Amino acid sequence: MVLSNSELQKIYCGAYSFETTEDGYLQAFQFNNEQMEYFKKTFDFWYERCAASTSKTLEFRTEAETISFEYKIIWVGSEDTFELAVDSLITDIKYIRDMDKEGKITFKLPAGSKNVTIYLPADSTALIRNFETDKPVIPTDRGTKVLWLGDSITQGYGTLRSACTYVSVANRILNYDIINQGIGGYIYDKNILMKMDGYYPEKIIVALGTNQFGCETMKDIEEYYERLMEIYGNDIPVLCVTPLWRGDVPDGFETLSLFCDRVKEIAGRYSNVKIVEGFKLVPHLPEYYLDKLHPNCLGAEIYGRNLVKEIERLGF
Repeated sequence: MVLSNSELQKIYCGAYSFETTEDGYLQAFQFNNEQMEYFKKTFDFWYERCAASTSKTLEFRTEAETISFEYKIIWVGSEDTFELAVDSLITDIKYIRDMDKEGKITFKLPAGSKNVTIYLPADSTALIRNFETDKPVIPTDRGTKVLWLGDSITQGYGTLRSACTYVSVANRILNYDIINQGIGGYIYDKNILMKMDGYYPEKIIVALGTNQFGCETMKDIEEYYERLMEIYGNDIPVLCVTPLWRGDVPDGFETLSLFCDRVKEIAGRYSNVKIVEGFKLVPHLPEYYLDKLHPNCLGAEIYGRNLVKEIERLGF
């Protein structure tokens, strides 16, 4: 059986909206049109990344033993992966570096009923169509609606594995219904905070700041949280994650530490905001990073699991 694009949307997680291209592919978006137009007018680097397949997954329960779909990759930031997880265990990995820009992926599954997750590339833009399976699929129930805001680390750069980003690691435990608006190179920018018609997150996670810790004033951070409260109100729980350790700026570590303290002070002005110190989430050793800035697979695994512990500790 082949799912239509409207049927495919029922098992497609992580999207705000969908469009079908002229050649029949389903494209998913995590930003609305106005937000994407802002990126387009402001900075090509951000615009290229705003439609990436970041934290998008296909999730379902099935007795199928074969599933396949056609894919088309229209933009590549880093060559990460398509990955298959069966009952939360990764069982197959397709590396973009070994794939054509357009083709077909087939996954084999074990017999019996199981929960299946297919991770789409985190730092590339992948379209899909003609999802085919030999048995029916039942959409997976998702939990709390969470809007995740961040930079390249939240988008998933560094691991080169879509299932290994810290957001993917954390969400395998949390089972949030997420929209990940992480963008490579992004900063505390109030202009991107806009109402998204029909979308009402129950919680918001903000993990920003590493790209602007040397700023002269904290005005952008103050205005960001003011705008966030204007749009979503002071009752919605917000989690502020301060920047991680950076080994690429040893001479600027004191500046980074001071910046984190100032972010905590600003975010702490709001009673609905809880704060997690990023310095405590990943070891301060190069072995846990791709480039002393972006966590690698090991660093992201520790980051995701430690973040879950903090979320549980704070009662977020």
